[in-house]
Amino acid sequence: MNSHEIIISKADNGLRIDAVVSTKIPELSRSYCKKLIKDGKVLCNNTEVKPSYLVCENDIIKVIIEKPKEVGLIAQDIPLNIVYEDDDIIVVNKSRGMVVHPSPGHADGTLVNALLFHCKTMPTISGELRPGIVHRIDKDTTGLLVVAKNDTAHVSLSRQLKEKTAGRKYKALVEGVIKEDAGEVLEPIARHKKDRKKMAVVADGKVAHTKFAVEKRYKNNTLLDITLMTGRTHQIRVHLTHIKHPVIGDSVYGYKRQKFNLDGQLLHAYELSLDHPKTDERMTFSAPLPEDFMNVLNKIN
Repeated sequence: MNSHEIIISKADNGLRIDAVVSTKIPELSRSYCKKLIKDGKVLCNNTEVKPSYLVCENDIIKVIIEKPKEVGLIAQDIPLNIVYEDDDIIVVNKSRGMVVHPSPGHADGTLVNALLFHCKTMPTISGELRPGIVHRIDKDTTGLLVVAKNDTAHVSLSRQLKEKTAGRKYKALVEGVIKEDAGEVLEPIARHKKDRKKMAVVADGKVAHTKFAVEKRYKNNTLLDITLMTGRTHQIRVHLTHIKHPVIGDSVYGYKRQKFNLDGQLLHAYELSLDHPKTDERMTFSAPLPEDFMNVLNKIN
């Protein structure tokens, strides 16, 4: 059993407790936080409250998370948006809200559970809970993800990502208007010194490199075309917040109160390039912006 203690700051005053807990402990979905609250596993000042409770500055929130039982993965018939598939790889356009692999609070219903049903067999080289997974996309980020269907493909794809021969491009709508037509952020990233559930720019962190170009400027926002040069956890979100242009809808690294009633950040992996593990053919895949992303662009146009 694990427990977390959250002391409510002035910035969080007046927010719903389920929203605060899911923000402070990012690996827990908001729906799972609601369940924990209803089950009496979330206490505010040692008292049970409802998910709708509005926290106050200096409230002390205690979150109790029971260790998940050790169970094998199960195949689940979950719809997948498959962009490409053959005997070696499968490329999926991941929807918002889908977790890539099982983790605390997400024992099933993940991309891995769906892949096990669809593919029947998956490689084991990446571990029992992450079969075939060579890279991830955050739960509330949408877009392209390639998965290996055998160990040989897994080794090849992992090497391409490590050697930076695989290409990944994103679209992001950010706060503020960026004056420069292009730029880059080369700042190291590691766990936040105080909040271990978050990442941050840290002097002794791992090298992280993000390039961006302005695609379109709006009155109060900028649409960016981003090239991921390295693949650190939450890299794009951390880097854009570092330069004072957080991603719209990012409640963890951006503004806590959102304008567009979104369920996640407007960050989309729209292009993926790689060498096929068996044929060495260079392949490029693309995925259009999701509907909620387009709706916001149309509103601010």
